[in-house]
Amino acid sequence: MVTEACKKNHVTVNGQVAKPSKEVFPTDKITFRKDQITQIITVLDIPDNRVGAKLVDVYRKNETPAEVYEHLELLKLSKEHYRKNGTGRPTKKDRRDIDEFGNEVKSEIDED
Repeated sequence: MVTEACKKNHVTVNGQVAKPSKEVFPTDKITFRKDQITQIITVLDIPDNRVGAKLVDVYRKNETPAEVYEHLELLKLSKEHYRKNGTGRPTKKDRRDIDEFGNEVKSEIDED
């Protein structure tokens, strides 16, 4: 999966498009898109051997802003609230209503 993303130029290391065989070093910033979010990861260290998935966070730091995750959660909630899955694409009116709902929620968050 990661190899395919690299081949499609969806992964960058320090602002440059990365090939699947690109070596990374500590302090490198890796940027990629996953689940409609552009994520930014900083490499803290390189392990000597393979490590389990639970230990990976020791070697990396996720620098993706928290607002991005909140925005994604709001999008999911607005879609589930207004439209049921499998009902097709939203109409123009539906899209306006979804945008209006997002703006109302955002203004409420800004007021807090």
